[in-house]
Amino acid sequence: MKLVLAIINHDDANTVTQALTKKGFSSTKLATTGGFLMAGNVTILIGVDEEKVQTVIDIIREHSHSRKQMIPTTTEMSYGYYPSMPVEVVVGGATIFVVDIERFERV
Repeated sequence: MKLVLAIINHDDANTVTQALTKKGFSSTKLATTGGFLMAGNVTILIGVDEEKVQTVIDIIREHSHSRKQMIPTTTEMSYGYYPSMPVEVVVGGATIFVVDIERFERV
């Protein structure tokens, strides 16, 4: 058995989990924050047999899209922070890990 961990943008979370459920996969969704933007992400955990790992990855890939977004930036001056020009960054997509499960119990 394998554990697929997918870190995705919060905006894509419901679409991804609905698509996984529609294809018969159970998942656990955890709210997480991190990365360069310290933005809201979701970590989805899916336990699957090894032969279904690629199917899960394909579903995640299909429903989590990268996109460009403008974010405000700040500049620190001696008396505080001042806004500066916004910066365009790429958000979304997915970071996926596949991990072997040594032991699994449902109690």
